[in-house]
Amino acid sequence: MTKKIIDVIIIGAGASGLMCAIEAAKRGRSVLIVDHANKAGKKILMSGGGRCNFTNYTVEAENYLSENAHFCKSALSRFTQWDFLAMVQAREIPYHEREHGQLFCNETARDILNMLLDECHKAKVKIQLQTTIKSIKKEAEQFALQTETETLSCSSLVVATGGLSIPKMGASPFGYKIAEQFGIAVTPTKAGLVPFTWPEQEKQKFSQLSGIALPVSLHYQQHSFTENLLFTHRGISGPAVLQLSSYWQEGERIEIDLLPSVDLNQALRQAQTDKIKLKLSNYLGQILPKKLLPLLVSEDILGLFVLDLSYKQIALVTENIQQWQFTPNGTEGYRTAEATVGGVDCHAVSSKTLESNKVQGLYFVGEVLDVTGWLGGYNFQWAWASGWCAGQCV
Repeated sequence: MTKKIIDVIIIGAGASGLMCAIEAAKRGRSVLIVDHANKAGKKILMSGGGRCNFTNYTVEAENYLSENAHFCKSALSRFTQWDFLAMVQAREIPYHEREHGQLFCNETARDILNMLLDECHKAKVKIQLQTTIKSIKKEAEQFALQTETETLSCSSLVVATGGLSIPKMGASPFGYKIAEQFGIAVTPTKAGLVPFTWPEQEKQKFSQLSGIALPVSLHYQQHSFTENLLFTHRGISGPAVLQLSSYWQEGERIEIDLLPSVDLNQALRQAQTDKIKLKLSNYLGQILPKKLLPLLVSEDILGLFVLDLSYKQIALVTENIQQWQFTPNGTEGYRTAEATVGGVDCHAVSSKTLESNKVQGLYFVGEVLDVTGWLGGYNFQWAWASGWCAGQCV
C-alpha cells in the first residue's frame, strides 16, 4: 500500500476547506484536499437558489449563534466580507444586493466555485475526490490517514467536513467523530434555518393556506425577526421562520404578529370613530389574506360590523392576530435545513488559529464548529473567514 507525505491535509472540499487550502498553499505548503463526494463545492452550487448568497454587506458577531459567543469575532475581523468581495470583484463576477445586504451572483453559483477551484489550481492544491477515510491516527508529530488504497501522512490536519444539513448532498457526522476521537467535546446538534411543522390538528386546519406569504414578526424568548412567512402543506417557512428556528427549542411556544406594521387595536377603534361601515371580515380582508381570517377569529365576530364591536371583542381580535401563540410540532429536520446548530466546542479551539487547544496540528473550520450564522450569507462568510485564518497557520 502506497504512502504519501503532505504538509497539510484538509478533509472536505467545501467553502471553508477550499479557502483554507488556497491560503496554506500560497505560503508554500503542500496541500491535499480529500472528500468522499464526487464533486467539490456541491453546497456552494445549490446555495441561494443556484446563485450563491456568498456574503453580506453587514457582518457582526450578533449574526451568529454559538455557546462561545465571542469565538467568531477574531476570524470575522481578520478576513471580512470586504476581503471576499475583493476576490469576487477581481474575478469580475457580476453580483447584486438583495434585501438586508445579502449579496448574490447575477448568473450562477458556479462563478464562485470556479473562482475557488482556479485559485486552488494556481496554488498547486491537489483535490482527491471519492476518497473514504477509514481511520486517523496521530503518531508523534504526524497524522496518518488510512484510505482504501493508501496511507496519507501530514503534520497539519484540517477538518472542514461541514455539518449534518442536507444529507443527500453528502453531509455526515464524520467531523464530530474526529473531534471525539481526539477527546474534543461536541455540543449537541440540531437542524437550523429550517421550516417548522404543524401539529396534526393545526395541519388539517391550516394546510388550505399553503402558498400564501405575508410579512410578520416572529418572537421567541428575546429573539425577534420581521420578515416574510410562507404557509406550506406541512407547516410554516419563509425567512422569518428560518431565522427563528435556529434559536427555537423543542416543545416551546412562539408568538406571531401577522400585522407587524399596524396597531390593530388602535386601528379598529379609529375605524369606529370614523364610522367605517364595514363588517369586520371585509375590514380585515383589506389587510390580511381572507382565507386566514376564519382560522383565527370566530365567524360570529367576523360577521359583526366594526361599529358594533365591543372593546373586549376588539382586544380579542387583536390578540388572535397580533399575538398568535403557536407551538410547532417540530422542524423539517436536516433534510431541508440550511445549517447545523451546534458542533465542535469552540472553547476547545483557538479563535485566532482554529487549532485544537489540546491536539497540536489539528484544526477545525467552517460549519463543523459550533458557529451558526443567520440566513443571508453569514454562514458562507464564516466559512471564508475561518478557512482563511487557519490557512495562515497550518
